[in-house]
Amino acid sequence: MHNKQVNLLKIFYKEWLTPLIILLCIYLISFFPTVIEKYYSNGIYLYISYILRSISGSVSFSIGDVLYIILVGYLLVQGIKFFAILFSKERRKDFFKYILQTAKKALWLIIFFQILWGMNYYRIGVTHQLNIPKNDYTKEDVESLVCDLVQKLNTIRPAIGRNELPQPSFENIIEESILLHDSLRMKNNLLNYKKASVKKSIFSKYGHYIGFVGYYNPFTAEAQLSVDVPKVLAPYIVCHEIAHQLGYAAEDEANFVGYLSCSQSNNPYFKYSVYLDLYRYAAIELLMMNETNTHKWELDTLVQNDLKDIRKFFLAKANNISPTFSAIYNQYLKANRQSKGLSSYNNVIGLLISKKKKYGNI
Repeated sequence: MHNKQVNLLKIFYKEWLTPLIILLCIYLISFFPTVIEKYYSNGIYLYISYILRSISGSVSFSIGDVLYIILVGYLLVQGIKFFAILFSKERRKDFFKYILQTAKKALWLIIFFQILWGMNYYRIGVTHQLNIPKNDYTKEDVESLVCDLVQKLNTIRPAIGRNELPQPSFENIIEESILLHDSLRMKNNLLNYKKASVKKSIFSKYGHYIGFVGYYNPFTAEAQLSVDVPKVLAPYIVCHEIAHQLGYAAEDEANFVGYLSCSQSNNPYFKYSVYLDLYRYAAIELLMMNETNTHKWELDTLVQNDLKDIRKFFLAKANNISPTFSAIYNQYLKANRQSKGLSSYNNVIGLLISKKKKYGNI
């Protein structure tokens, strides 16, 4: 065997074998959701997330957002380096080596993502924990759910006030969300949230270009809230992101677990936030079933006005850039076995209907 071939084999064993074996193991384990549920989501991940939140929660600013800024800078430098090598005759021989180094870094990034949080995508999840089957549902089921949500909204909204909605600070919403989970921790094992780490996003101003209102950073275990959203949506957004921190990676499950916590708040503003957003999901689901009656006309005038204000807010923020980022995120979700992509958020409707059938209420 030539020395060159021997050297290539040494490089492969030294630099590539370990990450490839780890990724293969993760891939194989992903087909055993019961194992992941027991040993990862309810075992290893609890310690990982606790440690990460202990670190990130000890400072007021978003460590994850700072890391993202550094990452963007690094990618820009690497992009410049890529084209410099590509268009330089003297350095073109290093092009293949550069591609391999980049691929190796990407492999390790994927591995850390999976170990720190991503394996939660493959767990059995909340339907198993609550023994709620994910059954098919009919248009009548969705319509019944919409009627329940209309009733909830019509009861809660006047209790908040007959005038415009209150505008609590985002800091107050975050603090109250954390206190809510503290109170629920001993009552419900699903909501066993310790060492809070919820931050206002540094990128809030640009959120509508990227297409986010909140997000979870798997490398620092921080929940991020955009402060450029209608405040009435913020309580449910925060509870959704805390659900991600608790290990519910799938968007429908994060929506459902966020609902479980937010709806148990003693603060009517929090209850209104979750039921208002769930009504929007359910109304969209009805429209997708070719049902034009979303019972919107039955809503209290105050609720109708709030929905108009929310719609007006997002229409004003519409731009030509966010669809590109949304398409990328859609593919990311599909790559993590959420076959409906962005539509996965709407799957919370099925979980709500299953809960209603089992317990008789939402």
